[in-house]
Amino acid sequence: QLQLVESGGGLVHAGGSLRLSCTASGFSSRYYAIGWFRQAPGKERESVGCISSSLDSTYYVDSVKGRFTISRDNAKNTVYLQMTNLTPEDTGVYSCMGRTYDCSFNYAAYTYRGQGTQVTVSS
Repeated sequence: QLQLVESGGGLVHAGGSLRLSCTASGFSSRYYAIGWFRQAPGKERESVGCISSSLDSTYYVDSVKGRFTISRDNAKNTVYLQMTNLTPEDTGVYSCMGRTYDCSFNYAAYTYRGQGTQVTVSS
């Protein structure tokens, strides 16, 4: 069973950057599509983006395109979410999720989930 653990969250000023990590164990994450999701207080969970298991294709929602980048390091069994030019609207709990099929922007389509890491962007 794939287990996922996020890290790297914290407090950052608007305009700053953070890199989140999603470290897998149990299986190699290279065979899974890994999606990043976030949830702000009082709001629905929303997709941020995903990296596919084939060709490492990446997909992003419009609100983060050009600012966020998802990448893999198979040697470390880790998927990264590099976030730049952060705004207070990016505040939330960020979670990574895994599925054996291709990417999906729907969190319910994922089988494996991490516990999440808090990102707070101050204005």
